[in-house]
Amino acid sequence: MIVLLASLPFYPLVSFLVLIAFGKRLSWRLAATVSVSSMALTVLVSAILLFELSTSQNQVLSVNLWHWFDLSNQMGTGAVNVSFYLDGLSAVMISVVSGVGFLIHLFAAIYMKDDANFSRFMAYMNLFIVAMLILVLADNLVLLYLGWEGVGLCSFLLIGFWYQEKSNVLAARKAFIVTRIGDTSMAIGLLLIFNTFGEFNIAAVTTLAQQADIVTDPNSGSSAEQSNNIYWIALLLLGGAVGKSAQLPLQTWLPDAMAGPTPVSALIHAATMVTAGVYLIARMHGIFLLAPEVMNYVAWLGALTLLLAGVAALAQTDIKRVLAYSTMSQIGYMMLALGAGAWSAGVFHLMTHAFFKALLFLTAGAVIYALHHQQNLFKMGGLLKQLPFETSLFVVGLICLMALPGTSGFFSKEAIIAQLWSSNTAGPMLWWCAIIGALLTSIYSCRLFFLAFLGTARCSEKPQAEKSILLRSALIILALLSLFGGLIPLDLTLVFSAAIQTPLVQLIEPTWLHSVAIITPFIGILFSWFYFKNYRRSPLKVTEHNIEASEGKFVLFCRQGLGFDAFYNMLLVKPYQWLAQVNKRDVFDQIIMLNVWYVGLWHDSLILVQNGSLRWYLAAFGLAIILLLGVSFL
Repeated sequence: MIVLLASLPFYPLVSFLVLIAFGKRLSWRLAATVSVSSMALTVLVSAILLFELSTSQNQVLSVNLWHWFDLSNQMGTGAVNVSFYLDGLSAVMISVVSGVGFLIHLFAAIYMKDDANFSRFMAYMNLFIVAMLILVLADNLVLLYLGWEGVGLCSFLLIGFWYQEKSNVLAARKAFIVTRIGDTSMAIGLLLIFNTFGEFNIAAVTTLAQQADIVTDPNSGSSAEQSNNIYWIALLLLGGAVGKSAQLPLQTWLPDAMAGPTPVSALIHAATMVTAGVYLIARMHGIFLLAPEVMNYVAWLGALTLLLAGVAALAQTDIKRVLAYSTMSQIGYMMLALGAGAWSAGVFHLMTHAFFKALLFLTAGAVIYALHHQQNLFKMGGLLKQLPFETSLFVVGLICLMALPGTSGFFSKEAIIAQLWSSNTAGPMLWWCAIIGALLTSIYSCRLFFLAFLGTARCSEKPQAEKSILLRSALIILALLSLFGGLIPLDLTLVFSAAIQTPLVQLIEPTWLHSVAIITPFIGILFSWFYFKNYRRSPLKVTEHNIEASEGKFVLFCRQGLGFDAFYNMLLVKPYQWLAQVNKRDVFDQIIMLNVWYVGLWHDSLILVQNGSLRWYLAAFGLAIILLLGVSFL
């Protein structure tokens, strides 16, 4: 089993090397076989490891591959190894990464079949899986950070895959730069961790942090300093999570990332990469438990993000951008759960969200493919009759997103909401934020469905659905997981044992809490049925031109992401451009060039004395001796 754990990232890595080395020399069939087969092996090995983990005595599997390097500070010398660690939390993550990743690869093999750079695309997809597996299996923070940066690189490559279009390149650059802010925060946090504890091993860091918190002797300066640093460590790690998981205030990159191919949106920006921040906080929960202020920040950032993203989704016209803002909102639920101490519920929602959001993105991709790459909701309509298979699966994804009773989304979202009212950090106010978020989710989901699938067709060309068995099989499996994934047993008691031991403030819960949480999505559906009746009844009035003419400034404000891009442009981009214009001669470079001028001046001066005259050389030699003797006597 140790060998299998060590080899888990090996299969997609070999596929990446083969595809990137041979590239266009491989046929589509061979490239697809290599890529998808490597993911199938990854799924098989993951299943075997999950079985072995469930039967192991301490519910942990680990393997040390090799010693990497040593680091030293005043605390001593710490060894950094390439080691993998599998427990209940990382088991959930490898299940999502390998299982959902395999289905997305299967879909992508058909969806990207006609692309001239198919081999390169599948190579990037495989490399992403490698980086993500390293991230979730790492037993130390250095190896975790390697996987963290790896998924950032793959995100850049895949968002800008169609680099011939300027908008795609700008979206890739934006994603790279914005997430780099969070990555820098995380890197500083890791350096502070080593400076404080002299360790990068996750389990060792958590143990040392808890020991520092227990020591209350004021004369113990070292322990007091460690306890104070824990707050800053948690805050810096939160900065990294906020960037990668597209939460306030670093959420602006995710909607633009929809410029990449639809399988990229499903794999990276819905199912796995954006949950890396959630995984980081869950993995480092021992640190966050010792910083209750930061836990409060996590909860409020999640709550604000889920509300703002829900409002923005109500005004979008691009089907993929609606789903992108939906992803931001659902990640907000996970952050809210973690900040409230509902660790298992947050991870549970991470898993179920991966199922139904991958289904939504891939089904949207099938619709876009059938409509000849049309993504505008106001140019769709009537797809219920024209694409019944895709419509039925999209409805499955939407009812899971709205958390209707019986679906996987219901089980996970209700598990979060049920723990908010009596939480130490959340309480009634954040409970209401979660309820309002659920209401917004059902409203924008209904709006999307009415515009795209009801009414009369508004697309200029007749839809041509892809009827590939492989493509449809991937969608059907995701639909089944979306419906019944909430029944998967998820026991993370041993992983979050420290959190369970933390005492909770028990508040008396009103009897109507659960009823309101269950009925909220239905209220949203009922409201949408009447408010958006023109979208499903009067298609002649639902045209892009009529809608834009009747829209107010607030709707346009919401469509543009609630002004965050404009604010950052005014606060950061324009001042930077002004400085660049003022400094177009590069003052700092001119200062550096003074050294060049100084060296050149001496060079020119010394050249004058190299005239080839022996008499001049002897005279200069004699004068130099006289000068040296004079200095010596003085």
